[in-house]
Amino acid sequence: MGTGYWTMCCPTPMPFLAADFLHLDCAFTLKRHYAPIFIEHGTRRVHLARVTTHSTGQWTVQQTRNPAMALDRRMDSLRFLLRDQDSKYSASIDTAFEAHDVKTLLSPPRAPKVNAICERAMGTLHRELLDRTLIYNRAHAVKVLTEYTQHRNRHRPHQSRQQLPPDSTESPAPATAADLQAHKIRRRSTLGGLIKEYQRAA
Repeated sequence: MGTGYWTMCCPTPMPFLAADFLHLDCAFTLKRHYAPIFIEHGTRRVHLARVTTHSTGQWTVQQTRNPAMALDRRMDSLRFLLRDQDSKYSASIDTAFEAHDVKTLLSPPRAPKVNAICERAMGTLHRELLDRTLIYNRAHAVKVLTEYTQHRNRHRPHQSRQQLPPDSTESPAPATAADLQAHKIRRRSTLGGLIKEYQRAA
């Protein structure tokens, strides 16, 4: 049973906020760090909470409230929080979202396809960043994750959004052969050159 099942049950298209825990190991401190990740199904926008080595229930509750405040008015378009049954989540987290009329849906054990959009985003993050970067410590983890999140939300195209990044609302004008001759493409490196961003020069 995939995310499409939940979508068919809802009158509003894609009113989901999905949550999962990202874990990463530091190469020098040899400690495992945790970071809650939230992704809006409708826009594919990713929200990164803080990074910690001790993801207690109380800490997780606070990090869950932060994305809710960041979403602000967009919370009105959300109806469901989709998460797994990890013990890091508590009833207080569900209560925090219920205050915004967001109901919690729990994915069954060993059923990653139910939360497929979030699982895919986590996999992409590992393949494009964490599998190719040595994380020194918590501060370094925060820096690279924040920079990658900004890249993903502002520049990375998504097929489900007609190749628009999450923060974009208008499609670029279609290019023609004449346009390619008249306009130059500007390249910008991010994450120390690990990822390249391309856009039309002004």
